[in-house]
Amino acid sequence: MVDVKRLAAEILGVGVSRIKISPEAQDKIEDVVSKDDVRSLIDQGLIWAEPEKGVSRGRWRVRHQKKKAGRRKGPGSRKGKRTDEEEVWKNKVRAMRRFLNTLKRKGKLDPKTWRQLYAMVKGNYFRDLGHLKTYINEHRLTKEPVR
Repeated sequence: MVDVKRLAAEILGVGVSRIKISPEAQDKIEDVVSKDDVRSLIDQGLIWAEPEKGVSRGRWRVRHQKKKAGRRKGPGSRKGKRTDEEEVWKNKVRAMRRFLNTLKRKGKLDPKTWRQLYAMVKGNYFRDLGHLKTYINEHRLTKEPVR
């Protein structure tokens, strides 16, 4: 039996585990001596090779749909270094507050305007320091333009 499977595997060019033998062929298998005998059983359809299994794409499809919907993108799924959002925020706000305090100390901003801008910085009104400076210049909040 094992020899027959091995011979059939060689003939069909597949692994031994993929060779299947029909139960009706049991008595004929005992008479098998050569590769020609095995070939004749293959031709009769009593011995055959099972098709390759392959890998299902079902799980991939589900995952792909979820990714398209914006899921599965948390910190555990990301590769590489990412700057912490909180750190970016702190650096941005500190730079703008430092700038406002400098203007106030130099007497370019009156306390009321300073307080208003300070609150706007806290409320994330400005993208960055450049945006803050543009806002001050456009609204003429200082006597001379700031740079």
